[in-house]
Amino acid sequence: MGHPPIENLLPKSGMSIYKLVRLASVRASELASGRKPLVESPMNTKTATIALEEVRAGMVVCSDVQDQFKPAEQPADVKTATAAEKQK
Repeated sequence: MGHPPIENLLPKSGMSIYKLVRLASVRASELASGRKPLVESPMNTKTATIALEEVRAGMVVCSDVQDQFKPAEQPADVKTATAAEKQK
């Protein structure tokens, strides 16, 4: 798992580097606090790299462009977590 090219990441943040950095940093913080990754990765992969891979895969996108990048399939535990959050 390497670093994804920025050309693949920018469209998922509305072509804004600032939004991309914020998106990845918030997701990396969530991963560091115990949230499960949405993509498979080795155990020694840093949270920032996992967050960028999730953005590249379209699993995490900016709300401005979320309609353009819907993942083909979400893991079952993500659907359950989303439904649980809506009930709160």
